Amino acid sequence: MRRNARNLCADLLKIRWRDGAGTARKGYACLEDISTEGACFHVEELIPHDTDLTVLYPGGKYEGHVKYCVPQEGGHLIGIQFKAGYRWSRSQYDPPHLLRFRLAGDSDD
Repeated sequence: MRRNARNLCADLLKIRWRDGAGTARKGYACLEDISTEGACFHVEELIPHDTDLTVLYPGGKYEGHVKYCVPQEGGHLIGIQFKAGYRWSRSQYDPPHLLRFRLAGDSDD
């Protein structure tokens, strides 16, 4: 069971990472869901497990690492766990299309 509820959403965000050879890469990712500790994205290319990744949103960024990358029609679905010091809050970044779910005892941030 997840500690934090995932909120379904949609947004197109820029991402940056380094590939296995250490080459700086960048692209776009479609945000699928987000929670205080992580997010799920649809990306065009494979980004391997444990890859450090930066997600750029208007006015800021989240640093994290890839927890999973699974093939999906038209690309890959990746799960990102945010690094210490990075937590999603709606007051920081409010995706334009957000369907918020609440867990018992969940505070409104």
